[in-house]
Amino acid sequence: MIYHTLTQADRDRIEALEMWIWQRMEKIRWMDKVTNEDVLKKVNESKNMLNVIRQRKRKWIGHVLRHDEFLQEIFEGRMKGKPTRGRERIQFLEDLADGKDYASLKREAEDRSMWRVRK
Repeated sequence: MIYHTLTQADRDRIEALEMWIWQRMEKIRWMDKVTNEDVLKKVNESKNMLNVIRQRKRKWIGHVLRHDEFLQEIFEGRMKGKPTRGRERIQFLEDLADGKDYASLKREAEDRSMWRVRK
């Protein structure tokens, strides 16, 4: 399984999938002129699939940063051998860091109560 930072195109596809699912559940045909807002009002829901993905990712990252040393080494980039050529790889932690550095993210993860309240 490949983990990577969600690009804007990925986010758009996930939101489109979520709306498609709601429309299918309400038996709304794709030819009907119904806006996404109208569909969400009809089902009394809001878009939350991306939030669920982000929360699950945060929980898993917190667990890894507290326990699994092998995956920590991979996240920190401490791999043996020659560095790869070409463009720098997209980091898995980019969207969780929120402008902070890796060390502060790791400190927050070690304090479980602080990690849980972090949005």
